[in-house]
Amino acid sequence: MRANVTPMYRGRLAPSPTGYLHLGHARTFLLAAERAAAAGGELRLRMDDLDRQRSRPEFLVGIVEDLRWLGIEWRGEIVRQSERLSFYHDAFRRLRASGAVYPCVCSRRDLQAAGHAPHAEDEDEPLYPGTCRPGTGCAHMGQEDAAAWRFHVPDGEVVRFHDALAGPQAFVAGQDFGDFVVMRRDGVPSYQLASVVDDGVMGITEVVRGRDLLRSTARQLLLQRALGYDEPVWAHCELVLNERGERLAKRDTARSIRSLREQGLAADEVRQMALVR
Repeated sequence: MRANVTPMYRGRLAPSPTGYLHLGHARTFLLAAERAAAAGGELRLRMDDLDRQRSRPEFLVGIVEDLRWLGIEWRGEIVRQSERLSFYHDAFRRLRASGAVYPCVCSRRDLQAAGHAPHAEDEDEPLYPGTCRPGTGCAHMGQEDAAAWRFHVPDGEVVRFHDALAGPQAFVAGQDFGDFVVMRRDGVPSYQLASVVDDGVMGITEVVRGRDLLRSTARQLLLQRALGYDEPVWAHCELVLNERGERLAKRDTARSIRSLREQGLAADEVRQMALVR
């Protein structure tokens, strides 16, 4: 009988080339590198470049330069999501065949009128009111070609997981998060779907990222189960905040790694700044 073999640790760095890295990214990626080294494992570098309008080659080059300057190493070629669309569409077809997703023709204006408009500065998806859910009698049903596709969450189910850094977590489907988009109407997969597929296909055993994505983990757990992927270990680190107590964004150029380098700071100094709690 074959003995169970614990898979080798494999983490990942997953920046989006829509701007330069800042101290918040540095904290996440330095912790990911530390945890991979402590486990005797490896890191892979993936560029989440599905945002065609905002992703730019100079940002991709700058990210690679900043990571190397910080002393963060990875193994293998750089993976680019824009080159992996076939993986995401295959997963989407499986979700559609199983009945896990449904078409939604609600526009941003529709959501705004319902009081559920997303905020541009908020990465978390607003609670969807269920307008196009099957059985609601939506007048636009059958217009799949003009629709986005949403994952039908099991209302009332408590999605639990233990986070290696943030401790026990629990989110209630239908209350803390609603039916979420997995495929946009232009055929581009959502962050939730692309991230889950890549982590599954790449054999990622631990995901290190910021605590602003804790709620996304509940969504991704449901997707992982629906697609049959193994659940990785989750490790959500504390966020780096600006002077106003807000989490850093790419518009905080004064905290960008590139800006700090140009000011003459050494890599050790930036690493210390990033890791201070």
